[in-house]
Amino acid sequence: MISHEIDFKIFGNDIQFVEIELDPRETVIAEAGAMVYMEQDISFEVKMGDGSTPNQSVMGKLLSAGSRLITGESLFLTHFTNQGQGKSRVAFAAPYPGTIIPIDLNKMGNTLIVQKDGFLCAAMGTKLSVFLNQKLGSALLGGEGFILQKLEGDGMLFIHAGGTVIERQLNNETLRIDTGCVVAFDPSLDFDIEAAGSMKSMVFGGEGLFLATMRGTGKVWLQSMPIRKLVRALSPFGNNTRKEAGSLLGGLFERQ
Repeated sequence: MISHEIDFKIFGNDIQFVEIELDPRETVIAEAGAMVYMEQDISFEVKMGDGSTPNQSVMGKLLSAGSRLITGESLFLTHFTNQGQGKSRVAFAAPYPGTIIPIDLNKMGNTLIVQKDGFLCAAMGTKLSVFLNQKLGSALLGGEGFILQKLEGDGMLFIHAGGTVIERQLNNETLRIDTGCVVAFDPSLDFDIEAAGSMKSMVFGGEGLFLATMRGTGKVWLQSMPIRKLVRALSPFGNNTRKEAGSLLGGLFERQ
């Protein structure tokens, strides 16, 4: 199935959203709950699957959609279609602060590997499936780097990342990365997870026990603030806020 060609514009800096312009009868698929606004001629329908294989059997659709549960995503995707006679727009935002990355799959060999929660929206015809990293290190650790998404097609794809995005082109090189900072990469690259170094470095270095290792030739996108780091950074403030709220409520009850 040929992907729909879509025009777009990205707004914002630290908290971005993408506005997509659809021609009549043109469709874009998106992660459930990502829509910010849509113009009056846009209709939407929640479907099980990405719609890349319209003649797929019911069992095939169940297996395809069910595989998304492995990546922690919703079982369903939302399909937005322009039902009007002229151009119409729909906008999508990421679930947390960061950057939206537009990628033309036609220029990426029609395939891209993306972190399990990185997909935002894409042109109709883009196929989403699970990619299991077969490397021993990733399999033993599970989680980050083991279960990823494979996106295939020839249209525009939009993924989201936390913080600032770093785009690197590797030319028969090796890059060692924090395991949570890998957003997407060319499938030609060899991706594994390895120990961070000596036991002293692993325990006291503050960089975690393991690092992701990317080897070969291809492109990789990194994020400066993975969601787990953001949660960890905010948690002390959250705890303090809860304590202060508890003290305030306690004082109020004492006065009663």
